[in-house]
Amino acid sequence: MKSDEENKIYKWVLLGFLWVAYFLHQGTRQIYNAIIPQIQSDFQVDSVSMGLVATVFTFTYGICVPFAGIASDMFRRKWMIVAGVFLFCLGIFLSGFASGIGLLFVTYGILNGTGQSFYFPSASSLLGQLHSKMRSTAFSIHQTAQYLGIVICSCVAGYLGALPSEGGFPGWALPFFLFGFIGIVWALFLAVFMRDTPQPVASDGSVVKASLKDASLMMFRKPSAIILSFAFGFMVYVDTGFKTWMPTYLYEHFNLDMAQAAFNAVIWHYIGAFVGVMLGSRIIDKLAARNYKSVRFDADILGFLLAAPFIFMMVHASGFAMCMLGLFLFGIFRGVCDAGIFASFLDVVAPRYRASAMGIMLCVGFIIGSTSSTVLGWMRDEFGLISGISSLALFYLINAFIIFLARRYFFFRDYEEG
Repeated sequence: MKSDEENKIYKWVLLGFLWVAYFLHQGTRQIYNAIIPQIQSDFQVDSVSMGLVATVFTFTYGICVPFAGIASDMFRRKWMIVAGVFLFCLGIFLSGFASGIGLLFVTYGILNGTGQSFYFPSASSLLGQLHSKMRSTAFSIHQTAQYLGIVICSCVAGYLGALPSEGGFPGWALPFFLFGFIGIVWALFLAVFMRDTPQPVASDGSVVKASLKDASLMMFRKPSAIILSFAFGFMVYVDTGFKTWMPTYLYEHFNLDMAQAAFNAVIWHYIGAFVGVMLGSRIIDKLAARNYKSVRFDADILGFLLAAPFIFMMVHASGFAMCMLGLFLFGIFRGVCDAGIFASFLDVVAPRYRASAMGIMLCVGFIIGSTSSTVLGWMRDEFGLISGISSLALFYLINAFIIFLARRYFFFRDYEEG
């Protein structure tokens, strides 16, 4: 039995372990986006086919994640995380060997998507359990791994992708090999050093194992949870479309090479997001401690509402500097949304269902979001990327509206302590 002091230390050690895993989880998603022009040139395919690779990944993730969620409530969360990190990094590594778009569908799309689905339900359940009093702060620190992972992996992939053939492999294959190998090693590290934290117990001391049926019924009794799931889907739609096509937009419109375009597409946006998520989370947690129960919902509404104009601004700016300012301001308010969206979902879900319910939320979110890369690929060919990326602002406005409805009509009925 670990002492209270050891547990207080370990919950932050665990956050560090998960931070690295989430860095790889999110950062490796950006590798493909940063090298689309090189792969497209090698494989001689159209933009819709390139978008379909990301769609296969996102759709696979969405289909698998509810089953990963229920497995996380029934089995050992440590091993779900270890298996997930190993599997998606194996998919990333094998993507470097792809010789055609069909193989990328399998390695980057299916294998990577399946492995990634194992991670977040277990990780969010553990963070929610061990950081109950500082939930927004813990989730926000965890979220910074996404920002840094995307920035670093995007920049490295953009640089390596521009290199000539090395060892018989094109330059775009090198980032797949690099980050895939690092992730496989980290999975082995987690297998050795991560604790097998028990599931939370009921008031009578028993461990209640949820079923997918129980979690689904709970969700249908919680309109707030359903609305947040759709809001998350629209958020994923925007994020997937933005990350897939913004580097290409900068590459085409500002005469940058792909490494510069990949760097600038993410660096200012995620600096802003880091500022937004860290400041937002601290303010949210302080207000929540004063019994301001709906603060996370209110933060979501504010973040989505204020972010939308800057999505439009960044592709209608008169010059490069204004485009970067739009990216930065979009990032700040997107960070506020990141500080609230998952924590607000846990506010309306009973603790014993959190991993399963998170799996359902991610399923809904990523199935909706999976269409974005392909839709924007089609819009690029038909109308241009300015129209495609501008359309993303509408989804943030929809989110602000539907979360306002959830907060107004359902939140106080759905709220869960703990």
